[in-house]
Amino acid sequence: MSAVLDQQSATVAADTPIIELRNLSRRFEKKLDFAGKLAKRLGAPVREETVHAVDRVNLSIRKGEVVGLVGESGCGKSTLGRMVAGIMPPSEGTVLWRGQDVRSLNPAEAREAKLRTQMIFQDPYASLNPRMRVEDIVGEAPQFHGLVPARGFDTYVDEQMRRAGLDPAFKKRYPHQFSGGQRQRIGIARALAVKPEFIVCDEAVAALDVSIQAQILNLFMRLRQELDLTYLFISHDLSVVEHLSDRVVIMYLGRVVEQAPAEQVFARANHPYTVSLLSAVPRIEARKRAFTTVQGEIPSPLNPPSGCHFHPRCPHAHERCKVEVPALKEIAPGHFSACHLNDRA
Repeated sequence: MSAVLDQQSATVAADTPIIELRNLSRRFEKKLDFAGKLAKRLGAPVREETVHAVDRVNLSIRKGEVVGLVGESGCGKSTLGRMVAGIMPPSEGTVLWRGQDVRSLNPAEAREAKLRTQMIFQDPYASLNPRMRVEDIVGEAPQFHGLVPARGFDTYVDEQMRRAGLDPAFKKRYPHQFSGGQRQRIGIARALAVKPEFIVCDEAVAALDVSIQAQILNLFMRLRQELDLTYLFISHDLSVVEHLSDRVVIMYLGRVVEQAPAEQVFARANHPYTVSLLSAVPRIEARKRAFTTVQGEIPSPLNPPSGCHFHPRCPHAHERCKVEVPALKEIAPGHFSACHLNDRA
């Protein structure tokens, strides 16, 4: 079955993105229960609530790229990652796999596309079944999908564990018998076991100690070279993304506000939100500088601000920002920003 998309890939232009998102949105709606409906009929100011988690995002990721997706907690980056991985359906918009709408794929192609796209989660303990041994956690999916014969099961599991930096001698153990870093490696081995091309890493090192973070990040980069992997690396930590990503995408309250090659974002950030995030990153060469966080609290996605979502916290906001949504425009080759200040230049 793995030949299905291999043949398909040969007919697709080499520059076609491996993943492309077109006007992708995700809303979560809370309907009124019986008591709520009754209260509303009696005149109480209650209504159904809608969370605008992701709002008309356009993004393409080419094979071999590492794209860093950055934003504060609650900006929608994890929701976006789950839609990319096929775990969560979008409310609106389209996800394309190698130029084809995933909804138009036949069952065999759709299953293959899902296998080729895997996700590594933030909490390495909550994402592992505590009642399963490591050998079953790693080997269950490839065995179910026919990627490994029954006779070669043990050898295959051992290979995946070694690739992720784990000793196969521990494959009979349960997740609680490992450290946090080792559990994350189990999650990585599980993802690699189905031979993916594209991996969504959702805050994959956020729950780990700094020293362990470095080991896991080095592992990700080694695997990228060995297996020709493509990553969407989701993080709130710009210092991690800076050394890992080819391109950086900044999200704020469900919208992409800036995207550019990594060196441009860190050298010539354009959007006021990106500038604020960068000003809060500690650096050795600027140890005497007073660091500041982004002013104010991120607004509720239940009732996002009109116009530019960032205008209540932006030091450069003017009247237009309050009423008109800024378009994501190219301000330099490969550098896009959604800010009305660019129209004044």
